[in-house]
Amino acid sequence: MSGFRRGIRLAVDVGKARVGVAQCDPDGMLATPTETVARGDGTIGRLAELVSDMDPIEVIVGLPINLRGERTASTDDAEGFAVELGARITVPIRMLDERLSTVSAHSALRASGKTTRTSRTMVDQVAAVVLLQQALDIEKSTGRPPGALLPPAEEPA
Repeated sequence: MSGFRRGIRLAVDVGKARVGVAQCDPDGMLATPTETVARGDGTIGRLAELVSDMDPIEVIVGLPINLRGERTASTDDAEGFAVELGARITVPIRMLDERLSTVSAHSALRASGKTTRTSRTMVDQVAAVVLLQQALDIEKSTGRPPGALLPPAEEPA
């Protein structure tokens, strides 16, 4: 664990209707659900507020790739969302393959006795928790930050 960077991290699971958010403690011991933000005009602003309030060292945004490893419309949507968020915050953003995070979230909720209907808003947060836990595990096992760093937004001229 020598290469593990200390600090809070936020994870964002971008969906068509909702965005799930999770956070971890500064030691990266536990990823916990934070909130589900309805997708709309105020979504980026709300996430920028969370970043400002929590002061994370980075934001992990899930990159949905299909099971064959190919890009989809959701991949483009998540990248566009991350670029838009990156223009509003000063914290680095990392894109991390989230192929199975939503599937894992649904499985975990089913195992805990929740139905799909009653857990709709919770599944987004749980998917973000799964994504963040994956990021923490990667960094702890490799000593390197997870995923790919999103290039910082260009300063307007």
